[in-house]
Amino acid sequence: MMAQVQLEAPRNAANGEEIHCVLGKTNRPLTLKFEDVVYEIKINNSCYFSRCCRVSNQTPKIEKKTILKRVSGAVLPGEMLAMLGPSGSGKTTLLTAIGGRLGGKLSGTITYNGRPFSNAIKRNTGFVTQDDVLFPHLTVTETLVYTALLRLPNSLTKEEKENHAKAVMAQLGLTKCRNNIIGGQFVRGVSGGERKRVSIGQEMLINPSLLFLDEPTSGLDSTTAQQLMSTLLELVRKGRTVVLTIHQPSSKIFYMFHKVLLLCDGHPVYFGRGSDAMGYFESVGHAPSVPMNPADFLLDLANGISSNDLEENDLEESQMALKQALILAYEHNIRNKLIGDLQWINNHSQEGIDEKNIAAWSTNWWQQFTVLLRRNVKENRHEIFSIFNIILVLFNSVIVGLLWWRSNVSHLQDQVGMLYFALTYWAFFALSTALFMFPQERAMLIKERSSGMYRLSSYFFARLAGTVPMELLLPTIFINITYWMGGLRRTADSYFKTLFFLLLNVIASQGLGLALGALIMDLKSASTLASVVMLTFMLTGGFIVQHVPAFIAWIKYISLFNYTYKLLLASQYSVGQMYPCGSSFCLVSEFPAIKLVGLDHVAFSGIMLVVLTISFWLIAYLGLMRVGVKR
Repeated sequence: MMAQVQLEAPRNAANGEEIHCVLGKTNRPLTLKFEDVVYEIKINNSCYFSRCCRVSNQTPKIEKKTILKRVSGAVLPGEMLAMLGPSGSGKTTLLTAIGGRLGGKLSGTITYNGRPFSNAIKRNTGFVTQDDVLFPHLTVTETLVYTALLRLPNSLTKEEKENHAKAVMAQLGLTKCRNNIIGGQFVRGVSGGERKRVSIGQEMLINPSLLFLDEPTSGLDSTTAQQLMSTLLELVRKGRTVVLTIHQPSSKIFYMFHKVLLLCDGHPVYFGRGSDAMGYFESVGHAPSVPMNPADFLLDLANGISSNDLEENDLEESQMALKQALILAYEHNIRNKLIGDLQWINNHSQEGIDEKNIAAWSTNWWQQFTVLLRRNVKENRHEIFSIFNIILVLFNSVIVGLLWWRSNVSHLQDQVGMLYFALTYWAFFALSTALFMFPQERAMLIKERSSGMYRLSSYFFARLAGTVPMELLLPTIFINITYWMGGLRRTADSYFKTLFFLLLNVIASQGLGLALGALIMDLKSASTLASVVMLTFMLTGGFIVQHVPAFIAWIKYISLFNYTYKLLLASQYSVGQMYPCGSSFCLVSEFPAIKLVGLDHVAFSGIMLVVLTISFWLIAYLGLMRVGVKR
């Protein structure tokens, strides 16, 4: 029995007629073809820290591992292709490759209506990852509306884009939970099935001709999984091309697939109609001994397990033999026929999408900035203004105010210590908050940038504009409590200068946290490095260590603490001011904790804080350019 490729174009799909769905007319139907796809990766078998390697003086070896081995296939508009196989068989790698999201050494031919992957194809393609990458504090409506405002073209008005989002919610059965937040690991929200449908809805907003899904039923119960697949089948009937990976579908779900591709250790062992799969394997001598789910049977075969297994001590050899037999059977019975079918598709491929009418971005820079700004404010206000943070700041403010209760210039050491504590506390607070920002959003950034949703610059500046002002509210509350309780100089000029300089320190420290987080993107490593950097700046800031050796004193010129400390001192004291020292009066500028830093060159210190802040922002931006699509 020969496996056949279904070449008949579905009604109202490949023949170019208009297909009407809830969003109106679909984009041009797309035929996906991939031929002899091979993907290799390099593995560094380094053994620098291995004792046996040191003894034998071995050198590290770089080996190549082939993940995909001459995989071919095609899927037409109105068809659903399911890629099955055990874990590690290459399903997700293949999906990522044909979805245009895989770099590295990839060979073979992948075409969309006979043309290679392009910006136009990207704009007509949806890609749903296995993990639902969503903002936990946004509602279902907000999630889809913000995506619509970013991904839909300017030819549509804002109201039309919002209506598109509502139409997608209705189409995917999300209307009942439209006002519920998405939720996450620590935030209760919608169910797993609803989260998956929201992820699919984000891709459906652009009315894609081609939709990729990686393990869409992962983590769902059988009923929810079947409902989700029924929804996808409805999309296929409207002329879309759907490709998905799936691990272990139920028999009901299996028979929804028009085509099935079975992978075994990167090799294809079956490609054809899903309904023909059992018949094909029976024809090559592999039939189940008892009635069973076809998907389970196929996975058993791909794992090298059949109903005629040998004794357990020969199990591994039997598995290898079965896998080789399946690969040879595919080469003999399917590959040659498939090559002919793919050639037929080449000769009858439809026109590609016109690149001339496709702009680089769906929206302009300002639209992207404003939408991202609103989204960032709504999402991050819950974290920045959490009950825990507010109580923590209020508690610390009162404690500091009580410890330094009504200190005055006669207690100069106490006042100077209070100022240094304030700048240290808020420097660490701002840095620790900013440090987690980009690593936590890395998956979201890669997902949205890979789909061409927005420019990196619009994302970065919207992130700054939405986060920096909110980060300034809590230190403002802190100063308003501790300034008056601590007995600092009671003049408007001194108060506003102290507040301004402390907020400038917060912004600079936040910039440092953004830079370290963007460069390292690993929370544990970034936190360790940030602690070392901040402690070094603190020790060389001029208050704790007043006699720093010359060979290391240069650090103070890049220390945020040094410049902020000088500015805070200048906001409270002036050159020539006296303070009681014993039975006489002494110059404030000669006080040991002030003399080293000095009360001069105040403007220069302010300029240096601004320069350092901008430098940190630039480093953070350059760090983000390494993440996702560089555009």
